Amino acid sequence: MLIRRLARPLLAAVFIYGGIGALRDAEGHAKAARPLVDKTVGNVQDSLPDEVPTDAETLVRLDGAVKIGAGTLLALGKAPRLAALLLAGSVVPTTLVGHAFWEIDDPQERSAQQTQFLKNLGLLGGLLIAAVDTEGKPSVTYRARHGAHVVAEQTQQGVKVAKKTARKRR
Repeated sequence: MLIRRLARPLLAAVFIYGGIGALRDAEGHAKAARPLVDKTVGNVQDSLPDEVPTDAETLVRLDGAVKIGAGTLLALGKAPRLAALLLAGSVVPTTLVGHAFWEIDDPQERSAQQTQFLKNLGLLGGLLIAAVDTEGKPSVTYRARHGAHVVAEQTQQGVKVAKKTARKRR
C-alpha cells in the first residue's frame, strides 16, 4: 500500500538521523546517558557476563547502530515489524535520558523538554502501530489457529473415511 511506502521512511528518518548523531558524538551522548546507565546497569553489573558492555559510551554506540540499522530496515520495508520493535526499545531510554523535563527548573527549558518528551511518545505510538501492522494479512496467531482447525477437520474426515472403508471390508 502506498501509505506504508511513504509512512515507514518518514517514521524511520528521525531514528536514522539520531543514530548517525549518536555515532558521531558518542562521548557527548554518553555523558548524558551515564546517570541512567549507572542507575540501571550499575545494579546488575556484577551478574552480567564480561562480554556484555556496561560502559555508557559503548551502549550509546550500540544504540546508534540499532537506530541506523533498524531505521534503514523500516524505511525499506524489510522486516518492518521487527525493525519497529527494535526502534521502540531504543526510543524509551533515549526519551528518559534526553528529555527528563521533570528534573529541569527553568520553565522555558522544562517546556521545551516536555514537548520533546511528548514527541518521542508520539513516535513510540507510531512504532507500536508499525510493529503490529500485518499489512492486511492474518496474524501468525490467526494462521496457526486456522491451520490447526483445518488439520483437525482433515483428521476427522480421514477417520470417517477409514471407518467407512473398514465397514465395507467386513
